[in-house]
Amino acid sequence: MRAEISIVIPTLNAEATLPGVIETLMEGLHAGIIRELVVSDGGSDDATLQVADAAGAVIVSGPASRGGQLRRGCAAAQGQWLLVLHADTHLERGWAEEVKAHLAQAHVAAYFKLRFRARGLMPALVAGWANLRAWAFGLPYGDQGLLIRATDYARAGGFADQPLMEDVALMRALRRAKVDLTALPVEAVTSAERYQRAGWLRRGGRNLWTLMRYFAGVSPDRLAEGYRR
Repeated sequence: MRAEISIVIPTLNAEATLPGVIETLMEGLHAGIIRELVVSDGGSDDATLQVADAAGAVIVSGPASRGGQLRRGCAAAQGQWLLVLHADTHLERGWAEEVKAHLAQAHVAAYFKLRFRARGLMPALVAGWANLRAWAFGLPYGDQGLLIRATDYARAGGFADQPLMEDVALMRALRRAKVDLTALPVEAVTSAERYQRAGWLRRGGRNLWTLMRYFAGVSPDRLAEGYRR
């Protein structure tokens, strides 16, 4: 029986972070659950593609847009399950056995518990809010990863080709398609760089304000303009 999971990672100038992600994925390769790695690049001008090629990844290229890149990457994937990860997110040790057990026992989509690669009260509070939001409202963000059957992903219409809130759009589509979602007892450990640069409260507040504006009907293109400032 062929391995079931296609890993899909969107990249843009990720040469510094992608090797660490690939290293943590080796556990899944040894467990026999990874069929392929798909790297969907948005026009990197560093060594990202060389890193991906050296790892034996399937490389898909196109315009830089998180939703568009994920849509193209998932379209190229051949596995029965998709595992979507960001290029700065590491799954903690032991993840492969938990995922393998999930594949054997459940058919629902799943996400991971968020933790930042930073110490202190603020990283813990922001991660705690993210995990509460995911559990209470069924809204995990992309940095929490997503494990989903390819058929369920297709039934929900896949990632929208939009520059921001593509993860929220997919979660809402999964709900409409009646695809259940659960948390796995595995941490997705992600970079804290953006929060450290902008400030934890400021960045967290801006994320919440962006989400509220998106729910109010502001277009993702307009939101992205303000988000990058």
